[in-house]
Amino acid sequence: MVPGEPSNMPEFSVSEISQAVKRTLETSFDRVRVRGEISGFKRAASGHLYMALKDDSAVLDGVCWRGVAGRLGMQPEDGMEVIATGRLTSYPGRSKYQIVIDRMELAGAGALLKLLEDRKKKLAAEGLFEAERKRDLPFLPEVIGVVTSPTGAVIRDIMHRLSDRFPRRVMVWPVVVQGDAAAGQIAAAIRGFNSLSETGAVPRPEVLIVARGGGSLEDLWAFNEEVVVRAAAESDIPLISAVGHETDTTLIDFASDRRAPTPTAAAEIAVPVRAELTAQTLDLERRLLAGAGRFLTERRMEVEGLGRGLPDPRRLLEEKTQRLDDSAERLGNAMNNFIGYRRGTLVELAAQLPHPRQQIRLSRQQLSAQSERLKSLRPRLVEPFRQAYQRIDAGRRLGESGRDLTRERQRVVAELGRILESVSYKNVLQRGFAVVRGEKGSVGRAAEVADGMKLDIEFHDGQVSVTAGDAPTLRQPDDKPPVVKKTKPIKSKSSSPSKGDPQGTLL
Repeated sequence: MVPGEPSNMPEFSVSEISQAVKRTLETSFDRVRVRGEISGFKRAASGHLYMALKDDSAVLDGVCWRGVAGRLGMQPEDGMEVIATGRLTSYPGRSKYQIVIDRMELAGAGALLKLLEDRKKKLAAEGLFEAERKRDLPFLPEVIGVVTSPTGAVIRDIMHRLSDRFPRRVMVWPVVVQGDAAAGQIAAAIRGFNSLSETGAVPRPEVLIVARGGGSLEDLWAFNEEVVVRAAAESDIPLISAVGHETDTTLIDFASDRRAPTPTAAAEIAVPVRAELTAQTLDLERRLLAGAGRFLTERRMEVEGLGRGLPDPRRLLEEKTQRLDDSAERLGNAMNNFIGYRRGTLVELAAQLPHPRQQIRLSRQQLSAQSERLKSLRPRLVEPFRQAYQRIDAGRRLGESGRDLTRERQRVVAELGRILESVSYKNVLQRGFAVVRGEKGSVGRAAEVADGMKLDIEFHDGQVSVTAGDAPTLRQPDDKPPVVKKTKPIKSKSSSPSKGDPQGTLL
């Protein structure tokens, strides 16, 4: 084809080519099953799953829409080999083709076992399978909680076995034990039993049994899911796992407090056999009665043996009675002898004592002699006391004279003080007079006052500073003073000075 020459080949737009490719893929590969290893798995915020399936030489993009992702029955992970079923289509926005997955399963039992082993190592590393986490089961629980399918044979086997061994109250939490929703329902049932209150209307079980019948690895896969294993490990109620047959092992068996090979064996582990308990109780009762009988027999024989080593009580009493009679007789004789001895001693002492009248007469004589001696000594004894009394009386009178003299001197001092106070110039100032002072001291004459002289005039209530004006006109004493209206003096009630004031009034 030469450039620039017209061509009969049709022209297509990019969208037309993309749609044509899309139709071709969807028509040719309407339903396919692809086996590969998951790579680059991620879950978008919208809930859609995006991943790539690869083998040794190619990669195929895959997408699983949110509505289908919840029904896959498994949790995709990187490195997991799966068989994905869906349809091929293209994504024109990026010129890529991809598979729209609507079903996914693990590629063979080997892959399942590898996934199981990897999950087991992961959970064991977190300590969920440690022996220290295991708890003891109650000996005889009042209420037993069972997590299983309500329509299967498992619950009937458990109920039948419990009724044979020891009937107990059973609470069943119905769940599906196989399929996509099984793991979530089983975990919710375990947590639901644990959330019950011990004092609520619905009794809280004392032990839990998670049970399912036998099946393939895929059938029992729900009990290998992390959500179930974690719920079993977090349970506060002791849990017994009874999943599958004796040869079946799931991860919940490692997280539970006790593993039972079968659901029937779980019922046997949960409760003891009532008949065996009854027989054991009767045997213990028989052994207790037999032991008590032997104990009493041995003690009786021991008492009898000890009794044979003791003397006859009657013989002991006879001997003690004879000794008591002998002691009573000796006590009577000893009392009589003691009283006779004391009587003789009293007679001897009475003979040595003088007669009371004689003692009274002797005492009177001694008293008279002492009285005469006292009379002779009286002048010598009374005179010192009389002299001492006189001295004491003189001291008393001297003290009174001193106090009188002191009071007289105090009265004289008080009178002199009143006189001094009456002649003080302060009292004169209070009667209307004033004291004039200059720069050199007191001014006593008018001739000492010059024009412009600074004067201080003291009144009874304060001082005033003034300046003298023109020189004053001197007036002789015999000159007539200016007429001043005289004020009639106030007569005192008595012409004589008042008592206590010898000077009297000034005016």
